Amino acid sequence: MRRAFAAIIVRDIRLALRAGSDALTLVLFFVMIGIVVPFAIGPDRVLLAQLAPAIVWIAAFLASLIGIDRVFRDDFEDGTLMLLRHGTLPMELVVLAKLIVHWLLTAFPLILATPVLAVLLAMDPGALWRTVISLILGTPGLAALGAIGAGITVSLRRGGLVAPVLVLPFAIPILIFGVGAIASGIGPDLTGSARLLLAAISLMLVAIAPFAAALAVRAGED
Repeated sequence: MRRAFAAIIVRDIRLALRAGSDALTLVLFFVMIGIVVPFAIGPDRVLLAQLAPAIVWIAAFLASLIGIDRVFRDDFEDGTLMLLRHGTLPMELVVLAKLIVHWLLTAFPLILATPVLAVLLAMDPGALWRTVISLILGTPGLAALGAIGAGITVSLRRGGLVAPVLVLPFAIPILIFGVGAIASGIGPDLTGSARLLLAAISLMLVAIAPFAAALAVRAGED
């Protein structure tokens, strides 16, 4: 069972890398927001540094929406998802494997690109460190929500447009505590509490997502 689980992860990563520049598109979109926003705000570096946590998380959230439709769509269209559903590996573990791949291909590149965005947004080294920790803790939750949304809309023709609308309301707590885990003006105690709550939300969503998405995939195929 572990070999089958690992095989799905390796297969999906290879297919994604073979398909082309999706990860590069996400990173460019993430960085472009950091380039455009300073022009809109103006030359006030103090204001820009204050707004940086919110800008980073909005950029990360919008970038993560780009890859939602690809979690199950390709496998659904070529029949692979049906074969996986009737295979020996439980559908919940299949979804978990795809969730891991989704995070590796969408969130991990954004975390690696965060120092570039930090320079554009005039963030100090302490804020950059808090930002990286915040994204590491919060992006698994965004990936889990994306997997659930993709599972619900996998059988819909315009599922790629519907999934972000479904995900947005549930992502708001992650955005709130993600920003709170970065902002330095609220005090170290509140920042630490926001970080713990962010981690708790992500863990809860990652635990729920395989079961919810597997149920949605079964319902969509039936």
